[in-house]
Amino acid sequence: MAIRRFLLVSLHIDAILAEVTIFERRQKLNEMAAGSHLEGAYATTLARMKAQKGSRSRLGIEALMWVSNSERPLHTSELCHALGVKIGSPDLNVENIPTIRTLLGCSLGLITVDASSSTARLVHFSLQEYISSSPGLFQSPHSMIAEVCLTYLNFQCVRKLSPTASSPLSTVPLVRYASRYWGRHMGREKAKRVNTLSLGLLVEFEQHIASHLLLLSYYEDICDTRWWELGFDGRDDPKGFTGLHGAAFLGAVDIVAALLAVKEWDINAADTTGKTALGWAAVRGHEGVVGLLLEREDISPNTTGTGYCQAPLLLATGGGHEGVAKLLLEREDIDPNSADANNGLTPLILAAMNGYEGIVKSLLEREDISPNTAEKYGETPLLSAAAGGHEGIVKLLLEREDINPNAADSMVGQTPLEAASEGGHEGVVKLLLERGDINPNTGARFGRTPLMSATRGGYVRIVELLLELGDINPNTRDTFGQTALVLATRGRHEGIVEMLLQREDANPNTIDPCHGQTLLSAAAMNGYEGIVKLLLGREDIDPDAADTEYCRTPLLWAADCGHEGVVELLLGRGDVNTDTSDLNGKTAFELAASRGHKKVMELLSPPEPSLLIPTCDPLYLSYLPRWSSRSIP
Repeated sequence: MAIRRFLLVSLHIDAILAEVTIFERRQKLNEMAAGSHLEGAYATTLARMKAQKGSRSRLGIEALMWVSNSERPLHTSELCHALGVKIGSPDLNVENIPTIRTLLGCSLGLITVDASSSTARLVHFSLQEYISSSPGLFQSPHSMIAEVCLTYLNFQCVRKLSPTASSPLSTVPLVRYASRYWGRHMGREKAKRVNTLSLGLLVEFEQHIASHLLLLSYYEDICDTRWWELGFDGRDDPKGFTGLHGAAFLGAVDIVAALLAVKEWDINAADTTGKTALGWAAVRGHEGVVGLLLEREDISPNTTGTGYCQAPLLLATGGGHEGVAKLLLEREDIDPNSADANNGLTPLILAAMNGYEGIVKSLLEREDISPNTAEKYGETPLLSAAAGGHEGIVKLLLEREDINPNAADSMVGQTPLEAASEGGHEGVVKLLLERGDINPNTGARFGRTPLMSATRGGYVRIVELLLELGDINPNTRDTFGQTALVLATRGRHEGIVEMLLQREDANPNTIDPCHGQTLLSAAAMNGYEGIVKLLLGREDIDPDAADTEYCRTPLLWAADCGHEGVVELLLGRGDVNTDTSDLNGKTAFELAASRGHKKVMELLSPPEPSLLIPTCDPLYLSYLPRWSSRSIP
């Protein structure tokens, strides 16, 4: 950062000294002080750069073009090799590669090197803004970069490299960048020379290292976001990834057409990833290439290879490419139910899972669609859409008479209603409950019903919707013995506890499996005053019910934990037994004393001190005068 500031200061000084008279220099200084100095400094420096003698001017401008238009920061060796390429040369001339010191000198301070990453960068972020606002500064920069990249990849020294990751690239550092990004630069600016060079590369692409690096970069980019699409880990040769596959991958319609014209191709051949040229165009969302390929009579739109097999329709659906999916579905010979060979995902499940409503609609318009087909673990399209909260898709599916709204998966037994309740998707729950054939009491994961799942998540409105059903059972227990009331109490969801307690069939003395506590004990132990108050409002509540593990009543738990407000609420009933002791024989007062809860001790002050409390307890002895004048032996 200090170096960059120094370079900026240098630019300012150069701009000032470029003026001739004292007045003009003072005026330039005032402009810089007013904040408009950078644009002037950049303009002045660029003018000086163009005025350099020999090839220094060209090197400075081209270096600036590469750094400001590259798809990622360039390593210094990559930049030097890029500027050492001579268009039309059959091979790399190492004597024509400039040093980074030369390039920095030719750029007159506008380019610097990041010491931590050894990458070339612009001296200041505002320079990028200045360049973007000056479209005439470079002539067709992306076309020029693409031309250099393709020339580099067509060099004899590069063509001799083995098409695997084990090939040494230190002598040709620009290969990685050129392999990955030449197509992107080409796509931004069309140029006839670039098309010619790309054809020269793609005709023998399968045996070129660029095919390997292009595939490898793609799978490195998608490994975390598109988990369903696998097939290439970089350890093997990119077998079958031909020039036709590569052009389809890039979405270059003109190149695809040219390749089909100059050579006979097996248009349905799959590469090592199981994709055909149509598959690559589909997964990348290139509608133009897909349309071009579908015009051929010999195209097989359902063809996949071996291994991780995904048909073009499945690939387009997974990427959310609605236009491509529609093009494919217009063909009568397309299979809309083609599933992945490994996980059983169909296009409909994949679209429903990701919320691609337009694709779902197109799929459902097909008469041969199977809306209830499940994937490997029994998850149907409706379950996928419900779990994701995709209301529009759920509505489309529920409008079909042949849909099964209660179909559960085979792994945990989750139904669409339970999945929507667990996720808090109120709109989906409403849509499902409008069906008269929904079973609201079906247990799923760990035996949890939709009511339990909504309660556990604290989704008050969904609980309310479920409780409005006449056949809902609020006392159903899951595999851990928990009811909806237990879950609501544990989660401190007062509103849900209140709704459940308003039902005549709700049991307020339900036992929480944890320590065998009642709900009142659980709420008292955790200090949930609002829930304690709600439970005490029930006439059928037993305020002295002890748990089965520690034999503690709600008062004993509240005293031990120091929850003063809960102790007050319990004592306010008048019928709570303050002399009850736990498994160790300790009363509420003794528990409070052992913990040092003074306020609770004051609330529980007995008329006489208990002889059961050790006389050596200083906290207890400090309270003796206010209770009795009788000494303790």
